Amino acid sequence: MKPLIVDTLASGKGVRLTTRDVIGAGPRAIAGVLEAKGFEPEISPVEQYLGGRVDDYDVLLISGMTSDVPAIQRSIRKWRKNHDGPVIIGGPAASEPERVLRRTGGDIAVTGEGEYTLVELLDGGLGDGVFPDNLEEIRGISYRIKKKITVNPLRPLQPKEVYKEYPPSTKTITSYPLYKSARVYIEAIRGCSNFNRARIGPIGGACTFCELCTEAGLTERYDCPVGIPPGCGYCSVPSLYGPPKSRPSKLIIEETKELLALGVHRIVLSAPGFLDYEREKLVVPEPLTDPRSPEPNYEALEELLSGLTGLPQVASGNASIMIENIKAALVTERAAAILGKYLRDTPVSVGFETGSDEHSRLLGRPDTPSETLVSLRRLKEAGMKPYVYFIHGLPGQTSETVEETVKMIDASMRAGSDRVILYRFMSLPSSSFTQCPSGAPASQDPLSKRIYDASLEANMGQKQELVGDRVKVVVAERYDRDQRFWVAYPMLHGPVVLVKSDNIGAGDVRLVEITGVASERMVYGMVLR
Repeated sequence: MKPLIVDTLASGKGVRLTTRDVIGAGPRAIAGVLEAKGFEPEISPVEQYLGGRVDDYDVLLISGMTSDVPAIQRSIRKWRKNHDGPVIIGGPAASEPERVLRRTGGDIAVTGEGEYTLVELLDGGLGDGVFPDNLEEIRGISYRIKKKITVNPLRPLQPKEVYKEYPPSTKTITSYPLYKSARVYIEAIRGCSNFNRARIGPIGGACTFCELCTEAGLTERYDCPVGIPPGCGYCSVPSLYGPPKSRPSKLIIEETKELLALGVHRIVLSAPGFLDYEREKLVVPEPLTDPRSPEPNYEALEELLSGLTGLPQVASGNASIMIENIKAALVTERAAAILGKYLRDTPVSVGFETGSDEHSRLLGRPDTPSETLVSLRRLKEAGMKPYVYFIHGLPGQTSETVEETVKMIDASMRAGSDRVILYRFMSLPSSSFTQCPSGAPASQDPLSKRIYDASLEANMGQKQELVGDRVKVVVAERYDRDQRFWVAYPMLHGPVVLVKSDNIGAGDVRLVEITGVASERMVYGMVLR
């Protein structure tokens, strides 16, 4: 059996616009399962797949998000022209299995964690390139036979042993054209510790304010008496993946070594909340369902980060280690000091989502905007570059919450934030807000437009302050809108840098000086000798 994995993540209709330098961890995780079972999978980014010819493959596996359904549909349509082999869909898109199977014409959707489910599919016949004959027995899947769709029960959460049994593939990273300059994600944690519940919306509105999810013991927090899904109302991670499950540091370091040896320069440790790392060990045998207590596992954080930053490529400055999201409630002074010690000058994102403390509580957030401001100051003092998240169009958004959010954007910049990352609320399956309509574009909603304008103003001001700075970048590709320029990505993340030079090429690491602002997302740079 010759399997092909198509990566449609964050491609929408089939073209990545703002995430060209991102390579997610999911497709490599699936490739790792296939390699462990003796197969030789190939990964194809969706643009490459749709624009090229499809060779002699037997099975198509597609990874995508809910917003990528059009790209998934196009990929399957192309597959059907020359192949009759099974099509399996995974990733967040499969959390709404009936919709994704009907809209795309896929055969099987794998919901939630996929390693053990894929193993059962392979053992049931998929390994021979045919439809398994025991689909009704495999938990965690939905499948379509002609026009009938069957949704099987979900699979229980997988134990941590899955990480040792099926390590992610590393050799398939070279399938991505920009792998030397891209941010390559390595899964560090799966699941989230925030088991608070939303208290607004069609589902959250059923809350009886019993406070089990915020004040009871860890085991009691797990289930809600009225069935409200856990976590922030707009997020489905706790519902699909449960409490945090950390990968052992030895496995993360080994995967990083292999990727660096292949030419990767920028590694991102993927986690819904990085400071949850190995925190579950502090509460064994109970599940980690409290986003605030206990404090971070400081020893585990030190072990992981010291091991990664001590690798030769990282220690020399020719590669970087980054993290993404952290919970403000866990940013103690000690945690900030550890991050600053090993990841100084590295961006780290902290969620506000709203500027209103009351709105934050109703959303099921693990911390308040007021607490997040404190965490920003601690991170900045420790030498980090904090980014802040906000969301417009959220359920419960009012003129009052917008006013508080605009003020909080300004306050976050004064507290040391380097960038505002603004999202539009999207309704996700398996979340508390799954029945809420997605937010309107900012251009169509006066309240959301106020938040958008405040974010734009803050970011443009920060870009101007970059002029004159010197940053190390990894050269990626020619700029498609003006071939005189090369697109380069900062080693430690930041705005895209457009550089004009005849003496550079893809994968080169160079020191550049920022000379001007091109747009909200891009700056101009000059290569230094």
